[in-house]
Amino acid sequence: MQHATYPSLANKHVVITGGGTGIGVAIVEAFARQGAQVTFLDIASEASQALEAQLADLPQPPRFRYCDLTDLTALVDTFTDIENTSGAADILVNNAANDDRHQLQNVTPAYWDERIAVNLRHQYFCAQAVAPAMRAKRSGVILNLGSISWHLAQANLSIYMTAKAGIEGLTHGLARDLGADGIRVNCIIPGAVRTPRQERLWHTPEAEAVILQGQCLQTRVEPHDVAALALFLASDNAAKCTGREYFVDAGWYGA
Repeated sequence: MQHATYPSLANKHVVITGGGTGIGVAIVEAFARQGAQVTFLDIASEASQALEAQLADLPQPPRFRYCDLTDLTALVDTFTDIENTSGAADILVNNAANDDRHQLQNVTPAYWDERIAVNLRHQYFCAQAVAPAMRAKRSGVILNLGSISWHLAQANLSIYMTAKAGIEGLTHGLARDLGADGIRVNCIIPGAVRTPRQERLWHTPEAEAVILQGQCLQTRVEPHDVAALALFLASDNAAKCTGREYFVDAGWYGA
């Protein structure tokens, strides 16, 4: 897909979490093709290195950094090293997540903590890591990735939905706390995005029929649709957009 061009994104330093797979791949490529300086974090080394190779011919190819975001010491060290070697982030895209299914009777305290760490906690601490430099420049953008799941009350995702609902609260709080320093914070809420993982694990032909039946638009949401919204919200064209949720879900209200 060819995205609109946003001149304000050229040469901006964009840090993207979970950039090596799924929606993250499309977001990494979209920002890199805007001429942004892209650093992306992931634990999927093989896929991330393949993405690096795929985009190596761009004038400013994206750079992969291995980082387990559930390890807060590693998270802080990684962001410190990125700032020291590549410069401060102008834009942070908090994309990393994992939507493993679970049932109430099987959840242990350890599993709860691990799911919250994977899906919510790191968004706060990534924002904390980039905020000082953004405040010093009195500008910056933080985009948090939420989920349609809790708006639809989907089954076997109670912890994931709790985390994703929390991300919207986090977005509101950060937008208020950072707005006086010129930093914008928004939440992107994807619908049923057709990624390789979703197609492999959950989106059977039967499930796809249910999704399409519940959507106003009878077409699947693709990763590049989410990336298109991220580009706009990160650009100066969205200069007065902050503290809000923006859906890219084809109008999915459930079946």
